Amino acid sequence: MSNRYLKPKNVKEAMEAIQKLFNQYRHAALTKELLDYHTNLANRLQTDIYREAVRENDKKQLADLANMIVAMQTWTKLRLSNQPFNGKMKNFKLVSQNQPKFKQHVHKIKGNHNYRASRH
Repeated sequence: MSNRYLKPKNVKEAMEAIQKLFNQYRHAALTKELLDYHTNLANRLQTDIYREAVRENDKKQLADLANMIVAMQTWTKLRLSNQPFNGKMKNFKLVSQNQPKFKQHVHKIKGNHNYRASRH
């Protein structure tokens, strides 16, 4: 029973765990249980984890935490207004998934591996 709850060792580990959980449920159907769960995670970010981040006194980590809190609040607003959520959290920020992906091919014409040629 003691393995049921995750006990992170520091703020970064806690933020990574919440980011991973968020990315798992971000497209799930919105139910009261999911909204309560999400609100609980967002509150943990704003209280316990924020206090610990202030105690660790890492400015980059505080900025990442602020970005993550805004991302969680954005998800809540979008989902409560019945709008689709098109994105995921990466490096503690929301990243849109609308961008085209270009494949990188090795371009072996008389040269030392020009990897930057994207011949479309």
